Parts: sequence; structure tokens; C-alpha cells
Amino acid sequence: MKRNQFIKTIGIGSLLIPTVPLYSFNKIQEDPQLDKALVQEFVGKSHSNPDRVKELLAEHPTLLNAAHDWKHGDFETGLGAASHVGNKELVQYFLDQGAQANIFTAALFGRMDIIKPMLDFSPSILHSKGPHGFTLLHHAERGGNESLEVKEYLLTLGLKESKIALY
Repeated sequence: MKRNQFIKTIGIGSLLIPTVPLYSFNKIQEDPQLDKALVQEFVGKSHSNPDRVKELLAEHPTLLNAAHDWKHGDFETGLGAASHVGNKELVQYFLDQGAQANIFTAALFGRMDIIKPMLDFSPSILHSKGPHGFTLLHHAERGGNESLEVKEYLLTLGLKESKIALY
């Protein structure tokens, strides 16, 4: 059957894309979004005040993976904040609560078993910018002796910057 015959047979209307999606992502949320000021406080305190962070997380468990936008695409979670300042105890607390671990956190803890396969998989990750532009090298430096092997590995790959401008 030729194309023209096919269209005449089934009718052009049946070839149109339905106007009602099968699943609507615009569905009205039953629960409101987290308050931006609350997220900012949580992320801000994750740099230096673990007691307040734990209080806030106990009151609002969904803060665990919430990200604050410091502007210009500089997104940061509590885990990201605690990681780049090198607060391993708070980072571990976040991980124990189920926070979404990332390569920056792996660098902080000197996890070569995670870093190397990730960089083998996608070498451009070497130049990834974490919160505020802090690099993998910065996180490895914050990790101290535990992260020395990761730091040396990153240097052999040519990573020299510990912070890269975000914009």
C-alpha cells in the first residue's frame, strides 16, 4: 500500500499526537515546595554548624538532598557544603541518612576505588566544578592523609586547580 492510500484509509486524525499526555508532569503538587530560606539556612549551616543542621533535618527530612542556588548556577546541598569544607563527620552523617553521594565526597574520603573508575568512564569529570567551583583536587586536599593517594592521582592526570571560576 502506498503512503497516500494508507493515510486515506486510516484517516489523518489518527496520525496526530494526542493533546493530552499519558502522564502529566504539570500535575499540581499536593505538598508545597521547601521554603527557599529554609534550604539556604540548612545548606549554609552545613558549612559550620552540625548541631543546627541535625535539628533542621530532624524537623524537615526532605532537606537531605535539597540544593540551594547561590546564583549563576552555583547549586549546593548540605553534603556538598560539608564536603568542600572537609567536615568528614557531618558528611558521614549525611551519607548515613541516605544523602546522594558524589565523586567530590569520594575524593574527600580518598576513595580511589570510586574515583579511578569514574574518571576512566568519563575523563572530563576531572575538570568538574563542585559547589563554588571547588574541584576534585580541593576535596582531596581537604581529606588530608586519607586522601593523599587520590590527590596524587589527580595531579598525575594534570589537575592543577583547586577552584575554577563558575562563570
